[in-house]
Amino acid sequence: MYKGLKRAVGALLIASVLYSLLGFLILPGIALRIANQQLALYATQPARVERLQLNPFSLELSLWGLRIGESGQEQLAFERLYADLQLDSLWRGVLHLAAIELDKGHGEVRLARDGTLNLSQLFKLPPPQEQPPEEPAAAPFPLRIERLRLSESSLRFEDLRPGEPVALAYDSLDLELRNLSTLPGGSADMRLVASGPQGARIDWQGQLSLAPLASSGQLRVSGIRLRTFWPYVRQAVPLALESGELDLNTDYRLSLAQGTELQLSNAAVGVASVALAAPDGKPLLRLERLDIDETRVDLGKRQVVVGKLRSRNLETWAAREADGQLDWQKLLAGQPATAPSSPRPAAAAEQDAPAAASKATPEPAWQVLLRDVQLREYRAHLADRVPQQQVELELGPLALDLSDFDSRGTSPFVLELDTGLGKQGRLQAEGQVQLSPTTASLKVASRDIDLRLAQAYLSPYLHLELRSGQLGSDLQVELAGLQPLSFSIRGQAQINQLHSLDTIKERDFVRWQRLDLDGLDYRHGDSLNIDKVRLHQPYARFIINEDLSTNLNELLIAQPEAPAAAATPAGKALGIRIGEVSIADGSANFADFSLTPNFATAIQQLDGRIGTLDSRSAKPASVTLNGKVDRYAPMSVEGSLNPFDPLDSLDIATQFKRVELTTLTPYSGKFAGYRIRKGRLNLDLHYRISKGRLQAENSVVVEQLQLGEKVDSPSAVDLPVRLAVALLKDADGRIALQLPVQGDLNNPEFSVMPIVWKTLRNLVLRAAQAPFKFIGGLVGGGADLDLSNVPFAVGSAQLDADAQATLDTLAGALNERPALRLEVEGLSAQDSDGPPLAEQRLQREYQNTYYKILQRRGEAVPDEPAQLQVPEDEKAALLEGIYRARLKQQPPAEWLELNASERAARLRDAVLQSWAQSKLLQRQLAQARAAAIKDYLVERGGLADTRIYLLDVRLGQAQADGRVATPLHLDSE
Repeated sequence: MYKGLKRAVGALLIASVLYSLLGFLILPGIALRIANQQLALYATQPARVERLQLNPFSLELSLWGLRIGESGQEQLAFERLYADLQLDSLWRGVLHLAAIELDKGHGEVRLARDGTLNLSQLFKLPPPQEQPPEEPAAAPFPLRIERLRLSESSLRFEDLRPGEPVALAYDSLDLELRNLSTLPGGSADMRLVASGPQGARIDWQGQLSLAPLASSGQLRVSGIRLRTFWPYVRQAVPLALESGELDLNTDYRLSLAQGTELQLSNAAVGVASVALAAPDGKPLLRLERLDIDETRVDLGKRQVVVGKLRSRNLETWAAREADGQLDWQKLLAGQPATAPSSPRPAAAAEQDAPAAASKATPEPAWQVLLRDVQLREYRAHLADRVPQQQVELELGPLALDLSDFDSRGTSPFVLELDTGLGKQGRLQAEGQVQLSPTTASLKVASRDIDLRLAQAYLSPYLHLELRSGQLGSDLQVELAGLQPLSFSIRGQAQINQLHSLDTIKERDFVRWQRLDLDGLDYRHGDSLNIDKVRLHQPYARFIINEDLSTNLNELLIAQPEAPAAAATPAGKALGIRIGEVSIADGSANFADFSLTPNFATAIQQLDGRIGTLDSRSAKPASVTLNGKVDRYAPMSVEGSLNPFDPLDSLDIATQFKRVELTTLTPYSGKFAGYRIRKGRLNLDLHYRISKGRLQAENSVVVEQLQLGEKVDSPSAVDLPVRLAVALLKDADGRIALQLPVQGDLNNPEFSVMPIVWKTLRNLVLRAAQAPFKFIGGLVGGGADLDLSNVPFAVGSAQLDADAQATLDTLAGALNERPALRLEVEGLSAQDSDGPPLAEQRLQREYQNTYYKILQRRGEAVPDEPAQLQVPEDEKAALLEGIYRARLKQQPPAEWLELNASERAARLRDAVLQSWAQSKLLQRQLAQARAAAIKDYLVERGGLADTRIYLLDVRLGQAQADGRVATPLHLDSE
């Protein structure tokens, strides 16, 4: 018994020793040699395993130093691979591993330009065999791993297919899985930490099951540089990314049991410091920050729900090019050329056919829900290069809020917009919008929108310059649909400080201080209703040119004839209704350059209203207007009219009282052959139209008319005009004329009755002029006190102390003699007034020209050019343009050789000499002197303006003391 036990123990010891030798030494050595032989046989790169270690008792296996690839350029490698096999694998029918550990693993994944993967080229694989008929998928191999760990590993990725290679390296990669199993119901706890270049990091933790394949957990990606992956984007759009960083954090659930099911929840994406540029380096977009939070993604439902989106400080540049396309549109539409691919085998094409057929069925569109969106401090630099003059518009700072936005468009979302527009404009909008069907209800408000933005679009059609103008509005916009277009606009609007310039004459055309549109109601295609139109300080200029054309005709630029279009049926006429038009402090200028001398007059202080204008009603609108002609002569317009059909109904009465006839001298010279030296005009014009029939009753009353010198005119009537005027004057010095007119306005040949003189009351030609009598004795100054003239300094229309004293004395005398009236005859002397007038005119031209330059720059300017102080260093450049405009010629060529100061002096002398000889400036100065005397006597002397008459001005000589005396004349009422 003892010997048997002894043999058994000895056999056991020998077996143990042999097992140990076999497990610790023989098998590892053999396995290592076989492994290296197989690597040498099948590997295409140098490959070997340095050491293999096996513990036959604990079944622990360790492989050391695997290297595949050239030394220093290994494509696959690890320092140690450890596996701990459990004995219960023998009877449980499950491969049970307590642990698998991989230390300092390294892998390199490379895609060549032709798409070849380096890992697929590491081994010589046998040629593919014909696949047997598909069999039902077998159950997965039973496997259970208590702990799977990768530590201190690294992964490098390189893709040479894009134009710019993509390179990615994670030098610190740690992975740990616990309780990984292929058995049903098995779930492993997983954690992955990977650190990439420039602080990039991936944190991934959760659960993983292999049967079926599913996972859930949390993924956090931070510090990802967008430039790393941008080459893939550049294959689609040629945009250059200068900077950008991405952060991502989300909870997820993934299941491949029945198709691909992926759900993301509590997802948050952050994008920062994005800078995009065009291929030529032109900046396109700058973004400081974009954050997306509280987001859910459901792959099965194809739905993205963004709970909160916040973004700030985006700046972008966009332009419409000369061909009408947007520069962004061109960039995004351009596709870079791709390398031609090699022909695919017919078998592969046949395999792809079912897949292509399956893709032919369109998948439902993704639904994107935006619950709460806030964009702040956005800016856009917009340009339009289609007009000849490029238009630039700055948009921002912009704030946009969206809530409950649904990409399917079947429910409305709330929109709030607040943005700057240009230098000082503001645009706000808030309300609800729906995409399908397209509807909207928005409150839109604008403030100080610069209308000069429209200049480039007006220039091809009008010789008109918008010098200023700001648009403001408070509107309610209702959009009911696009097919057909149906919308309405209600609210109010105003245009402030509109100022337009006739660029041919370089004079004001139309302007106003404020235009208000109250109760605006526009219904597209149906009606336009405005409760009230209010014009504050409107102004208009109307000019008749030498060829009898008008400034209105000149403004229009001839356009090429458009090809004839097919006739379309006329739609319903737009109904227009304006409840009331009011005018406050209006003015207008009228000039007739077909006369010599030129005629000009002005209307000021125009106030009144026009009643309801309705294109769908035959009821005429009431009209009431009142104003002044040349400051003192009142005028009025009263009655009713229908501007949409004036031949149907019109009844207008117009009155002009105490109009100075001296302003009509150009017309009297042309048609009567005499200038008008003195007189006032009263007009009562009454026009009635009913169904195209005209009945006019016009009354003309001329007071104290005196004709001046004879004028040679081919258009003058061949009558003794002076005798006729004398005969027509009644005992009160009045001429009364009645001018009835009647006819059918529908007949272009309707007749007009000749003018009928009512009566010739006085056949005696009175000696109209009485000599001026010294009236110094009236105020105790004696008969030698000279009040017959008012002296002025040369080139000036300002009353000095001596002149004011003379006028004070004269006013006192006239107040004591109310039957007397005063006649003021403006006088100027060219020899003495010419040089200072020219100097003043030059200074005004400096101010006017510099004022226009500042306006075009968009800089702040005073109310009038006269308030400007022109810098001395600007005058030389301004003088060049003034010389050409005034003298209508270029400076002599020899002046180019002069230095700047000498050239400026020559230019200045030439301009001053031209203006010093101007008859118009002399006449204007004489008129200003006469007006200054009248204004002083009315405003300071207390005289009624009806007692002072302004005679036609004349040229004379200066006195011995150098001053110019304006003569005064006395007459009786």
